[in-house]
Amino acid sequence: MITVYPYRSLGTANHGWLNTHYHFSFSDYYNPQRMGFGNLRVINDDTIQPGTGFPTHPHRDMEIITYVTQGAVTHKDSQGNEGRTEAGNVQVMTAGTGIAHSEYNLESVETKLFQIWIKPRATNLKPNWKTHQFPNNQTSDSLSLLVSGDGNAPLTINQNAKIFAGNLGSNKSVSHHIQSNAYLVVTKGKLLVNDIELNQGDGAEITNTDVVTLHASMESNLLLIEV
Repeated sequence: MITVYPYRSLGTANHGWLNTHYHFSFSDYYNPQRMGFGNLRVINDDTIQPGTGFPTHPHRDMEIITYVTQGAVTHKDSQGNEGRTEAGNVQVMTAGTGIAHSEYNLESVETKLFQIWIKPRATNLKPNWKTHQFPNNQTSDSLSLLVSGDGNAPLTINQNAKIFAGNLGSNKSVSHHIQSNAYLVVTKGKLLVNDIELNQGDGAEITNTDVVTLHASMESNLLLIEV
């Protein structure tokens, strides 16, 4: 079963420096029907203006994944980690027992990113942060595993979940076996997901489905989160 959540139906907030769309309840946006999807708690579609960002703030007991689609984000945290994650790349932070961090767009252009929160398999884990640079495969016509909990991806989280990025050229298709339930976001373009149309920014819950066939009617990108 595929349940579509159109971009126009998402929660929104515009703070001037930050324009965001919430796939699930977050901050001042509360929808009791949209409190998460399994262990997936948050997907925020953020646009951050140049020279602005999130000042230092704390987290605990959450796996926080940032996927950058335009520009770059610069990270600094209370564990002494610092780094810059560019478009197409990913950073993962285990909040665990507690971590404070800032995320800034120090670029001359808008930074666009997806922030994903996944509940960890245990509380009070050791805080950690990592970033990884992925090859530029914008028309690879495949799904690339970015993050997993089993050690088989370049970045690891403390939960039985997987995050894939897909890059499909115009009129290209790919099929993928779903090992559990999944949430899909079209980050660019337009897709048919088992013949159901999704436009840029749309989300979809995929349940009780063994295989999804993704067809791009134009050059398209996506995130697929198995939880």
